Amino acid sequence: MAAADHNTDRQQIKGVFSSQNVQKIGTGTTVRRTISKMYWMAEELNPENVEVQALNTSYIPAGPKSVVPMEEFLSKYSPEPEFYVSTVYPKMQELNTTIERGEKARQAGATYSAEFEFQNALGVDEDNVKANFGLGLTYMERGESNKANDIFNRLVKLDAAFQTEHKHLFNEFGINLRKTGMQDQAIDYYERALEMTSNDENLHYNIARAYFEKGVLDKCSAHLKKALELNEGHEEAAKFLEFLKKHHPEQVA
Repeated sequence: MAAADHNTDRQQIKGVFSSQNVQKIGTGTTVRRTISKMYWMAEELNPENVEVQALNTSYIPAGPKSVVPMEEFLSKYSPEPEFYVSTVYPKMQELNTTIERGEKARQAGATYSAEFEFQNALGVDEDNVKANFGLGLTYMERGESNKANDIFNRLVKLDAAFQTEHKHLFNEFGINLRKTGMQDQAIDYYERALEMTSNDENLHYNIARAYFEKGVLDKCSAHLKKALELNEGHEEAAKFLEFLKKHHPEQVA
């Protein structure tokens, strides 16, 4: 539930907490108070702030994260270690196991089994990044571009989809968008990723390939140059740019 903070005598905040919301219902002599309880996954960011994320109805951390000042957190949130151990942790483990089964099935070519597992996972947490990536890749592998496009539209709105921890799936998804003829989606996808991190040479290289396949060679060369600015040793980008200079010199400034 908590990791030791070596700089202080207390434990760093990390685990499940609850907050209570008191509401008044009715008026005059009929007024009564109701107390609703919400559960949160919380993690201390620094001595001044705590990041919280609500648990959904399946008791899985889901949805947007927000930052609460430490003083407010300590006054309004209560630790729930027993609830974490008895309910939240087993639910999270079950979800992870379902996603792992889906990924193993996808890699084995059992796409309908993979779809079943990923759909089950999304029934528990509809914004789960790994399950969405897995389902999108499954649809692309089956050639179901309309369904893959629905997943793309969901993923491109999720900031978490572009975080470092999901980079392997993120790259595979973008490459598959391009390879299955979804160049417009691939470009939108990579542009969204560039909003999150503009200093990744491979992102610029991949978006260059998508622009090349669309025939937009000026933007293709611009992204190749950016990739080489970030990493002059990027061999694929250098070879690609030389190819453009040789065969399409009018498009390379």
